[in-house]
Amino acid sequence: METVNINNKSNQLLQGIEHLIEQTGRQVAVYLNTTVSRLYWSIGNYIITEIQYEAYSQYGLQIVATLSQTLTEKYGKGYTYSALRRMIRVAETFDEQMLATLSPTLSWSHFIELAYIENSTKRLFYQQMCVAEKWSLRTLRQKEDAMFFERTAIAAKPEDEIIHALQSINNTNLTPDLVFKSTYILDFLRLSDYYSEKDLENAILHNLEQFIMELGQDFAFVERQKRIPIDSVDYSLDLLFFHRKLNRLIAIDLKLGKFQPKYKGQMELYLKYLQKHDQQPHENSPVGLLLCSEGNTEHIELLMLDEKNIKVAQYLTALPDKQWFIDKLNRSIAIAQENVAGKGKKSWQRKR
Repeated sequence: METVNINNKSNQLLQGIEHLIEQTGRQVAVYLNTTVSRLYWSIGNYIITEIQYEAYSQYGLQIVATLSQTLTEKYGKGYTYSALRRMIRVAETFDEQMLATLSPTLSWSHFIELAYIENSTKRLFYQQMCVAEKWSLRTLRQKEDAMFFERTAIAAKPEDEIIHALQSINNTNLTPDLVFKSTYILDFLRLSDYYSEKDLENAILHNLEQFIMELGQDFAFVERQKRIPIDSVDYSLDLLFFHRKLNRLIAIDLKLGKFQPKYKGQMELYLKYLQKHDQQPHENSPVGLLLCSEGNTEHIELLMLDEKNIKVAQYLTALPDKQWFIDKLNRSIAIAQENVAGKGKKSWQRKR
């Protein structure tokens, strides 16, 4: 009995000490990462301050090359010409306060990757999502390669709206426009040229893990062919998910062809039913996602511009080139701007 008590107490102490060691290890890792990032930023900033506008001139580059040789001989390969150029780039992109705020979460490699994103709004998007979703460097690069920003619903919004939404997000505060995409790539389904909605649904269920990965983080599968009985009529919702951070049910309906206005009314009916019968007291109201095989941006923009609880997106069964996503985003932005301008003109005319 005494031996058992000794073993139990020893195990209890062991668990407590392991927790302390691991906690301290994490704190040390954060401290080292923060210190290294601040050092490299300071070096880049110091070089910029000393040679100012000549940093990218032939003269300035020769200075950096000569400096790198001396530093490398004295301190090792961490101060090569390329490394110093990256330090300069990060120092130009992030001010000291921003670096201090982000360095406990982001590694120096994150800062380098972000610094080479030319568009400042796009860079802010990836920066904030890295923090909120705790993306690794590998995940960040995968998201960039997959044109994640260009495919988000928020990308077509006015720039000031995007920046406001991004600046206000944190680990528990995400808006649907940051979660949902305008285009989903379902090339992993390996569908034939001719398929039905049922074939599409079955393929998604057979590849559920990959489908959830394409939807994004924090989606949890709830049910397929959700029965929705209303006035003795049985309707069926294709897929029902739950999003943990949005804290709401996500109703997904799969459609062949282009979006049609009648789909909106159908989805509104499903959402009202879910809100009345399935939504829990602590949850937010459900959101609907209509996945269509063909895009018709103007229809969607005109009908859904002010909608908060229904999203329409196109799904592709084959991966197009990156320019396709850029062109699609540009068309969406142009149509959204025309609609906003039209509303402003009507408002001005009413005032007159």
